Parts: sequence; C-alpha cells; structure tokens
Amino acid sequence: MKQSASNRKVNEQAREVIASILLFDVSDPRLHLVTITGCEVSYDRSVCNVYYTTDPERYAGAQAAFEAAAGHIRSLMAKKLSWRVAPELRFYVDTSVDQAEAISQALNSEREHQEKRIEEEIIGEDREY
Repeated sequence: MKQSASNRKVNEQAREVIASILLFDVSDPRLHLVTITGCEVSYDRSVCNVYYTTDPERYAGAQAAFEAAAGHIRSLMAKKLSWRVAPELRFYVDTSVDQAEAISQALNSEREHQEKRIEEEIIGEDREY
C-alpha cells in the first residue's frame, strides 16, 4: 500500500519518540542495544506496529521486555505526542537486518572464493611457462 507524505511523517515521528523513550526513560536491561527500525501507525492512529532489531540471541528477552513495558511506553508516548489517541503498541522483530548480514557474508565468501580461484589460475599459468 502506498503511503502518503503525512503518513510517513507520522510513522517517523512515532519511531523517533519510541526510540527516545527506550534510550532515556526505560531502564530494563533487556531493552539495551535494541534498535527501533520502523513504525507503522494506522490511519486513525489507534494502533502502532513497532519493528525492532537486536542480537538474534536476545530476541526472546527483548520481546518479553516489550510486552512488560508496553503500557509504560504507551503512556510516555502519549505525553510526548500531541495526538488525540495513544496508539496500542504491537512489537515485532525485524529480521531484515539479519538477512542483510547473511547475504553480505555470503557475498564476501563468494568474492574471496573467486579471488582465490583467480589467483590459483594465475599461478598455474606462470608455472606452465
């Protein structure tokens, strides 16, 4: 679905506020080093899907911490935003960062393999003469 400029602005505003709350107002150690990668706020601003990433081994702890702190984050978000409604927060793991890292590692491995193969071919050609 195509987003309007105002909807993108609302999404970015929600992301910035939630990231700020995590950085300065939430003291749960399970939420340290968690990055908010994006937000999708419904058109009526009643629901906000929050996407986050962290180390893969910390996903379960972060999800549990978000479930425990959702009400507190929501109330702080309502105080910082001038919206008529405080949206219900739904937290989802964003694995696209992990997928991008896996692709990057695969490409680096393939590049090293190709460089090694080319180097072996060059050395093999030098030996023939």
